[in-house]
Amino acid sequence: MGTTLHRQCKRRLIKNPVAQDKRGAIVYYVLRLIDQPHAISGMFFLDGNIITRDSRKKMRIAITGANSSVGKNFLSHISEHGNIDVVAGVRSEQAFVDLPASPQIRPRIINYDNVADLTEALDGVDCVVHLAGILIENKYSNYTSANVAATSAVASAARQAGVEHIVFVSVIGADIDSPNGYFSSKGEAEKIITESGISATIIRTPILLGPDTAGAASLIWAASQKKTKLLGGGNNTMRPLDVDDLSLAILNSCKTRSEGATVYELVGPESILYCKLIKQVASMMGKEVSIETVPVWLAKIGAAIKSRIKGGGISPTVIDVITMDEIVNQNPSDVLGVTMTPLQKTLEKILANKK
Repeated sequence: MGTTLHRQCKRRLIKNPVAQDKRGAIVYYVLRLIDQPHAISGMFFLDGNIITRDSRKKMRIAITGANSSVGKNFLSHISEHGNIDVVAGVRSEQAFVDLPASPQIRPRIINYDNVADLTEALDGVDCVVHLAGILIENKYSNYTSANVAATSAVASAARQAGVEHIVFVSVIGADIDSPNGYFSSKGEAEKIITESGISATIIRTPILLGPDTAGAASLIWAASQKKTKLLGGGNNTMRPLDVDDLSLAILNSCKTRSEGATVYELVGPESILYCKLIKQVASMMGKEVSIETVPVWLAKIGAAIKSRIKGGGISPTVIDVITMDEIVNQNPSDVLGVTMTPLQKTLEKILANKK
């Protein structure tokens, strides 16, 4: 029986047995069970089209944009799991001090312009979590370089390093055909990941709320004013997502993957107008806030002039993004193994940690 299985394995599995077709992977699993039972602890196990990593095997994850608010939150969750080691990728050594201190976390400077160096950084990694990207362009970084080219470099390096899975955090509204430059760049990045040949989980997100997030800082500032001016009066619909819930979804996606690429639109459990969200936070702070309206068209004219002069900053593109209605019909929280945090609890966490 062992000889027959060896022959089947050779026919169906060439380099990476787990990354090949499902039938071949099952053959490989049985073969290892017969010939080398002790080696099974490092395998991925198949359940339908889902491949789940054995929790007994230590996993190695690499993160790009590790010093972002999502990156730091994710690393704090990682430190609670003793069987995970992390390569925390940042652009400069100065960013090392922003990362959580843990023997499981190894900071690493990464250069998206050097695929060979990036490949070396990903050597021995099981899963890459790609967080790097920008919403606001500047003189030194634009959507093409930060969102598209960087993603292409990560996908190429991951492929060369033999990485088995990529988790890419994208955005609600990502669409390669969008007239909005930011959304189209995110759509192009998703296409790169999807066509990389590597198993991938793409998680599109709305505004993120949690301690140290930009969304929370903006929300608290607006709620602290007696009068606050909002684009369009803050009448855009939001589905705020707790950053802890996103981190858990990412972690579960690292452990469990499907064949090919899967796109999820993960949003918070409650829909709310931005103006009402600000009033709710103000009330929790024991304050009252009056909302005034700034016409979106007027703000876009001002932003167009100012961003052109500065070579970056808030632009009409950014204004379209932050005033978009976040509409998602089906939330994949169950699929991603996340029990969604109620909005009220998320806001309580933010206020308890406000500086």
